[in-house]
Amino acid sequence: MRENDAACAFRQLRRDEYPRHTCASAAQPKGEAMPSRVEEPCMWYVVQTVAGREFAVCRLIESLVEDDVLQECFVPRYEVQKQFRGQWRTCTATLFPGYLIVVTDRVDELESQLRRVPAFAWVLSNDGGFVPLERDEVAWIDAFTEKGHRTVGVSEGVIEGDRIIVLKGPLVGREGWIRKINRRKRTAYLEIDMFGRTIQTKIGLGIVRKRT
Repeated sequence: MRENDAACAFRQLRRDEYPRHTCASAAQPKGEAMPSRVEEPCMWYVVQTVAGREFAVCRLIESLVEDDVLQECFVPRYEVQKQFRGQWRTCTATLFPGYLIVVTDRVDELESQLRRVPAFAWVLSNDGGFVPLERDEVAWIDAFTEKGHRTVGVSEGVIEGDRIIVLKGPLVGREGWIRKINRRKRTAYLEIDMFGRTIQTKIGLGIVRKRT
């Protein structure tokens, strides 16, 4: 495998764009005085991989990259209501098929450690690599999820005339993303400009009533 097949291109955002996410500074060597704690902003990057392999790749990254380099690796998911034998149950599915997110403040070291692993490059698409999330992308995901549970909840809304108005959940104010809805499946089909491209995905949306 050629080295450039395994390479991952990084584009670093300005650090002041990530005021809400911080990573602990490296441990101080023994025998030296511990300075005051300094926290460095973490940045979020997206890894493109083969759809359906997101969790396998995430586990691979977690097993290969040192803990002090990788702050978090996760596959964004969403909740949706599905009906089984007449009963509605909450299920989860991958929010962005073919993508996962890594969080780090040492992006060069992360890239270096991943380059040494040919198996990692195998799961990347031909034009794949690391893409930084924009500030509003980070804010949207982080507002409706938390570390250890990166799952976006179900939205609720109403239909008023020919408009969909979202009253609750992650789609509030994001009605422009909605391309169509399936009321029976309680699902909204979205088209989102994210990760530097247009992505089509789904999210849970229950229409509680229809206004005339």
